[in-house]
Amino acid sequence: MARSIIRSRSMITRALDRHTVEEIPDGALLQEDGIIVAIGRFDALKQLHPDVPIIGSGNEVMLPGFVNAHHHVGLTPVQLGSPDMPLELWWITRMVIRDLDLYLDTLYAAFEMIASGVTTVQHLHGWVPGTLEEVEAKSNQVISAYQDVGMRASYCYAVRDQNRLMYQSDRALIESLPAELQGRMSHWFGRFKIGLDESMDLFVRLHRNHNAKRRVKVQLAPANLHWCSDQALTAFSDMSRKYDAPIHMHLVETAYQKAYAGKRGGGTALDYLDRFDLLNARLTLGHGVWLSERDIDKVAETGVCICHNCSSNFRLRSGIAPLNRFEARGINTAIGIDEAGINDDRDMLQEMRLVLRAHRVPGMAEADVPAMAQVLRMATVGGARTTPFGETIGTLEVGKAADLVLIDWDQIAFPYLDEATPLIDAVIQRAKTEGVRLTMCDGEVLYQDGEFTRVDRKDALKRLHDGLQKPLSEAELERRGLSKAILPFIRAFYADYVDASLHEPFYRMNSRT
Repeated sequence: MARSIIRSRSMITRALDRHTVEEIPDGALLQEDGIIVAIGRFDALKQLHPDVPIIGSGNEVMLPGFVNAHHHVGLTPVQLGSPDMPLELWWITRMVIRDLDLYLDTLYAAFEMIASGVTTVQHLHGWVPGTLEEVEAKSNQVISAYQDVGMRASYCYAVRDQNRLMYQSDRALIESLPAELQGRMSHWFGRFKIGLDESMDLFVRLHRNHNAKRRVKVQLAPANLHWCSDQALTAFSDMSRKYDAPIHMHLVETAYQKAYAGKRGGGTALDYLDRFDLLNARLTLGHGVWLSERDIDKVAETGVCICHNCSSNFRLRSGIAPLNRFEARGINTAIGIDEAGINDDRDMLQEMRLVLRAHRVPGMAEADVPAMAQVLRMATVGGARTTPFGETIGTLEVGKAADLVLIDWDQIAFPYLDEATPLIDAVIQRAKTEGVRLTMCDGEVLYQDGEFTRVDRKDALKRLHDGLQKPLSEAELERRGLSKAILPFIRAFYADYVDASLHEPFYRMNSRT
């Protein structure tokens, strides 16, 4: 039996409401085989269990491990030559990415997440060329990376069975291009070999092979409304019900996606999903920037969750999600860092501050803007509820998983912090990655004092670096040339796609009133 006592200067176990947290000064917990079996004051636990090893110096703040509820890649788009652009054009620039070792690429992001206190990640994987067997092998590389580094991962392969590059059919896109580009575009689409049936088979295989593991779960991901046919939406609804599997789906990330939903179904994207019995507590919507007031009411009524990807919304000009309206309606919200945060990394502490500050609408009422405890809740139990791990993680309570982070108090408080400043305020506003002293998942220390315990970070990143020093292959050069060649035609397609009325200010929706 693996046992340890983790001690702290002060322990924040959970958010009690938007403004308050449960705090235990000199708090500690006892874990056995990855499960919390006792919580209390350190001196009391030590007296009861004098022979149990102690972790922590007593000068750290202990928090539940964070959940990055929306994540995709390792090396960021910027690192791979794809600049920030409006989302619909950005997809075209993403064609330039290198052929990557997905195991090493996944480790790269995992190192950054763990170093900022993330213990669980929702990995949404997509855009993998090849046959079913080849895609499954790539999926297993990603899952293996998380298993080796030790963090929890909920994996899903994002399914696209139509309109794979823009808001019209692949055939219509090809036919709209000059003759000299049509063959090249057809070849690009031809690299992706699996259709809807194979994608469902992939889920079944991965679920069978991985879902029973303690730190790995498998869920479903219809990539977005425009990417999924009615047949696909039916299949996802049936599969989610059969396996009791959560679904994570991008939805109305941009005004252009809102317009697409209107053209396709005559209503909102949420209305369209409702036709397929998808609106329930198993569904999480990624982004949800352009949900209407009526949509938000329906989300609240049906128990649908929303993952807020603040940095991504800023970087790709998608807009500002109405987070304050979500909160007012009692919707479970999570935080996702998406491809990368505002500083082009995976720093959850920084992302929490961005969420806190981005929605501070004018006014005097405290209820109108995000609160410290609310943001902590989003980054912990809010994210946990969007994954198959559910209520087993996200708070520090007896019976739950020993997933936690210790942050150095001196990094937060030195050279001075007024004693009247609430602990949660100080942590959310001042904690930095350099202050993270330890990250634990399932009772196992994964990261301590700047070092990873399971994987040699220096060696892994060197291998990733060295593998990308070779010249671009002919296939990589072709993709870069095609991306550049078709971008003007894609831009022209969207020139009049959105009615001007959709661009009217929507920031008012951030108000709770």
